[in-house]
Amino acid sequence: MFLETVRVSQRARDHLIALKRHTKIENWNVLCRWALMASLKNPDRPSKEVTTPESNIEMTWRTFAGANDEVISALLKQRCVIDGIDPTPEKVAEEFKLHLHRGVRYLFADKEIKSIADLVELAL
Repeated sequence: MFLETVRVSQRARDHLIALKRHTKIENWNVLCRWALMASLKNPDRPSKEVTTPESNIEMTWRTFAGANDEVISALLKQRCVIDGIDPTPEKVAEEFKLHLHRGVRYLFADKEIKSIADLVELAL
């Protein structure tokens, strides 16, 4: 396992709160999984972002990934390989954080997302 605890920035927390309100999805981990997948769908590498203070939202990797732990880990490692990054645990953890935060920004910026159905449509 490359990460034990998932933490989001204060800005991502604010975006997630708005997304919870719009989509009626109650669990942070579910929204964060959608955000990660939205970012991984984009073939461009996420840019390094200026780190902002972390928020009080944190969850274990197990809570974040749930039963999909191995699949999500494999997706992240494969994405590192595609992007020319050595998939060491440290690099995978760094890329995960960049993808998670980019994905939260994507979902927040898409004003068409108002329900879980909108997230499903986005995925298709």
